[in-house]
Amino acid sequence: MKNLSNLSPAPGSHRTRKRLGRGIGSGLGKTSGKGHKGQLARKSSDVGAGFEGGQTPLYRRIPKFGFTNKRTKVIFNVLHVSQLNDFADGERVTRETLAKKGLLKYKGCPVKILGGGELKKKLVVEVEKVSSGARATIEKAGGQIQGNE
Repeated sequence: MKNLSNLSPAPGSHRTRKRLGRGIGSGLGKTSGKGHKGQLARKSSDVGAGFEGGQTPLYRRIPKFGFTNKRTKVIFNVLHVSQLNDFADGERVTRETLAKKGLLKYKGCPVKILGGGELKKKLVVEVEKVSSGARATIEKAGGQIQGNE
């Protein structure tokens, strides 16, 4: 039975602190675990992360390859006109119908159709963007483009 006279912390919950600089027999006497001399052995050695002793640090030696703003970048689901041949003649092509056919890579992202390949079906296309080449191919096949392009 536990009472105030026999309370103790749980095993492993209390660790004794390192007593630095308390003689050679303690195992951490003399240099107190800091090695011999040098900047890191001093009492006020507050060297920042990435500091290389005055040498140009790695993050400044590596070139920059350009800037892409990932917060405002729009990622499109890109499709070629030839992929629209999966639809039946006269069918309406929307983001939802493309998703049902498994043609979209990114869920919730807008769709852009590019003019790669041939179209053999007459379709009504309702997507966010259509390239000029794709527009010509779709209209040449007898289809039409609706909505905001």
